[in-house]
Amino acid sequence: MPRLWGGLVLACTLASSLHAECREDRVALRGDWGELSFTVDIADDNAERAKGLMFVERMGRNKGMLFIYPDPIRATFWMKNTLIPLDMIFVDSDGLVTHVHHEAIPGDLTAIDGGENVRVVLEINGGLAERYGIEPGSQMQHPVFSSANPVWPC
Repeated sequence: MPRLWGGLVLACTLASSLHAECREDRVALRGDWGELSFTVDIADDNAERAKGLMFVERMGRNKGMLFIYPDPIRATFWMKNTLIPLDMIFVDSDGLVTHVHHEAIPGDLTAIDGGENVRVVLEINGGLAERYGIEPGSQMQHPVFSSANPVWPC
């Protein structure tokens, strides 16, 4: 019995530390499917957003890039000079996932429309959004949402 209690305490501690850790270089996502986090590089100016993940040959499984816009926009992406397939997760000002584009094709110049009122876009390795169950209605936690009405506050 004491061993079970210790495991329960450890599980609660790990869950609490995940919630408490709100950093610029990390996003957390949750939904009916569970909860996970990615370490991210930030693209928050025009030059960084234009370059994005161009010429990146591989990316770790729990890595990604977070594109941050100063105000909500209609977000459109393409895969010019991008060498790896990507999932694009479009998120509104409150941290609510509004659209997911799966498996964007490397090098494809076709516009990928994420819709209106997009505040951030998370790019992760292609196939992970489907594998984990990330879909519209999932929630994101990141400090960028602190000035809004976040669905999952830091």
